[in-house]
Amino acid sequence: MTGCPARYDEELGYWVVDDPALARAVMLDPETFRPDNAVLAHTPLSVKALRVLSAVGFALPPTLANNAGESHRPIRAAVARFFSPARVAAVEPLTRSLVSTRVATAMSALASGDQLDLVQSIAAEPPALVLLHMLGLHDVDVPALKSWSQDSLELFWGRPDADRQLELAHTAAEFYTWLRTRTTAARSTPTDDLFGVLVALDLTDEEICAVAYFLLIAGQETTTQLISTAFQRCLGRSFEAAEVVEEVLREASSVPTWRRVTARPAVIGGVELPAAAPVLLGLTGHGGPADLAFGIGIHRCLGAGLARLEARVALECAADLLSAVRLVEEPPMIDLLSFRAPKRLRVVTRSNTSDN
Repeated sequence: MTGCPARYDEELGYWVVDDPALARAVMLDPETFRPDNAVLAHTPLSVKALRVLSAVGFALPPTLANNAGESHRPIRAAVARFFSPARVAAVEPLTRSLVSTRVATAMSALASGDQLDLVQSIAAEPPALVLLHMLGLHDVDVPALKSWSQDSLELFWGRPDADRQLELAHTAAEFYTWLRTRTTAARSTPTDDLFGVLVALDLTDEEICAVAYFLLIAGQETTTQLISTAFQRCLGRSFEAAEVVEEVLREASSVPTWRRVTARPAVIGGVELPAAAPVLLGLTGHGGPADLAFGIGIHRCLGAGLARLEARVALECAADLLSAVRLVEEPPMIDLLSFRAPKRLRVVTRSNTSDN
């Protein structure tokens, strides 16, 4: 069945479409293949988890990735202005400075014989700091944002057991409470940051929080994952940064799959699907173009250009370091329905023969 244009995977509970041309066609037909399930929890939320989220008014109404309605266009246009080509190009010096500082610190530690996790020491924070700068957001606890982001991805795209799901729900509720606080502040004092722009669109508090919730996650955590995968591929060898970025996007993007649901009975490559059929699209690793990793059509990733720039700059800044180190363990992986990357990359210098 692996060669079928669309095959039903009993374990996943989705019709899986790996052919790049068919995945592209599905994304270009949002009326038939709707994005309504794009941010639904892969593992249904327990009653206890739902109570935790409900207590803070947690809601994810249709806004960006999960919106096929009329409100999608104005919300997308407002957010897209933060990621214009000119603004992306202008942020390269900041990106280079943030990464270079961390690379220098890492090289000093390695020279002293220390082990180092390249994910936490280099890849983790620069994408978040760059995103916050671009969105005009200040006084944000970046380690907290990273923790919120990772936990939210696991909650919505992982398979946590009941106890773990409850832990993750508390973290998501904490994040959402912070988003509500920022939204309330933007209503009382007009600003030109992300929250101020969304308030000016006359969105509800729930819509504003929904936009910010996934934008603040996807806009930086997936880039950290992209950089981490690129770092892993470049250990101990010379490379051309831009080529590696495109290679990773083609073969092992941090977002390997995405979801759709049929609005009515539909056909994919001659395979008939019923109405309300959940579809899982393979975006990377199946011979398609690098650009497919960011989607296509009205829901194409707004941060595609920024992600490419940040990954390229990270590789350029870390080139000497990457050529001089080796792994000390097989990297544990983030392995969620739609997100995959090394969780950590523990390394020592290649001249260091001790793994302790």
